[in-house]
Amino acid sequence: MLSKSRFLAGLQCSLRLWHRCYNSELASEGTPAQHAIFSAGHQVGNLATRLHPGGILIQEDHLHHADAVQATQNAINNPRIPTIFEAAFYHDGVKVRADILERQADGRWNLIEVKSSTSVKDIHLPDLAVQYHVVRGAGVNVARAGLLHLNNHYIYDGLHLRLESLFSVHDLTDRVIGLQNEVRWRIGELQGVLEGKYPPEIYPSRHCMSPYLCEFWEHCTAYMPPFWVMKLPGITQDQLDELASTGIEDIGDIPESFPLNSFQEMIRECVINREEYVAPELETELTEVEFPVHFLDFETAGAAIPRYAGTRPYQAIPFQWSDHILLEDGTLKHSSYLCEEDVDSREDFTASLLETLGDRGTIFIYTSYEKTIIRKLAEYLPLYEQQLLATVSRFKDLHAMIRKGFYHPEFHGSFSLKAVLPALVPSSGYAQLAIQEGTLASHEYLRMVDPATSTAEKLRIKENLLAYCACDTLAMLKIREELLKRFGR
Repeated sequence: MLSKSRFLAGLQCSLRLWHRCYNSELASEGTPAQHAIFSAGHQVGNLATRLHPGGILIQEDHLHHADAVQATQNAINNPRIPTIFEAAFYHDGVKVRADILERQADGRWNLIEVKSSTSVKDIHLPDLAVQYHVVRGAGVNVARAGLLHLNNHYIYDGLHLRLESLFSVHDLTDRVIGLQNEVRWRIGELQGVLEGKYPPEIYPSRHCMSPYLCEFWEHCTAYMPPFWVMKLPGITQDQLDELASTGIEDIGDIPESFPLNSFQEMIRECVINREEYVAPELETELTEVEFPVHFLDFETAGAAIPRYAGTRPYQAIPFQWSDHILLEDGTLKHSSYLCEEDVDSREDFTASLLETLGDRGTIFIYTSYEKTIIRKLAEYLPLYEQQLLATVSRFKDLHAMIRKGFYHPEFHGSFSLKAVLPALVPSSGYAQLAIQEGTLASHEYLRMVDPATSTAEKLRIKENLLAYCACDTLAMLKIREELLKRFGR
């Protein structure tokens, strides 16, 4: 049987649909960061129901869909119920749950899908279109079909959430109706896949990551070579298809006649020879510094539902920094800041940061994210604008330096800290940390400042956040040291 989620999985990849139905045990567990995103979605969905007072929730879960369908029909038949949440329907071999079904005065219904995004995305249309097909097929007269999502222009006043302004509604009825023939055809196609004796033969490629990373990615790619052509930066889908058609899976096996740009050619040579690429000019980039040398990293949190006056949905609020400071005599110091209260931390963050950075010394960052945050802080805090913008002129982007002037085969096409650090410093890494990437750090911070979180849990999260951010800045220092060794320094 198809469901809305299975239908959408099948649109992405018919093999993903097959595995969901017959081999679900092959799926990888969702990452903590993914669970954090799902949690934010549920929070937004629950808040959206407050726009419809008097509505009722269909309580039966997905394991009792027939019971949920009956409960939905009972609610539809009761004219005193204005809105139904999680309404359940079954038609044409497909079962769906509608986020919001709103009764109109003329007896027709509005079908509303709630998303935690701030705009309508391509994937939202087939999502709503298959619901429209099933709900209408089940006998409900649907007047309008639309999407309810967060409005990223809404600014919270710090006192009351104005839900009518926090959410935006997009009427997608005409576009959804225009997709109905394709929806019917796709349902038949996917049902045919599930009726087959064998799984479809699908070669893993870019579609596995669009619009979402498939949960069977690790299973489907388990036998790919370590230097799989998919890891070659900038390779196009047409190039991947051409290589797949000739059976070439390893970067090292790409023939010299195959069209690659100079950057890709360099990576191919590194893989073939199992050698590093070191650009001579990298030495100057790394050594032209003013002491003390800072290695700086920020962490930010962007709550879906704004928490502080003057902020918007998903606005990045910096709550933590770490700074490893290398003095000219080789002494290493470390300073850090972490806001531990549920308050707008921007001013305290800025004041403490400027104090540790002082007015001299090169500042190494990794990517330009810190520059972006500094400039936004300068806009928000005019009192600190001149000092903040002065720090930007001291920044050196280590990520950009490496991408331009160094490559190690063990990067496997990635220039993230998580890839670069273990390749250059095998004894170091993030595996031992409870928090290993920024999305989870943001979610954990929001949990830490939540009044409902226990004191013991707050302390545990605090320690994990401090360890993670410090690891990022120490990683930059270690990477620079290792790179300097390539030049005998």
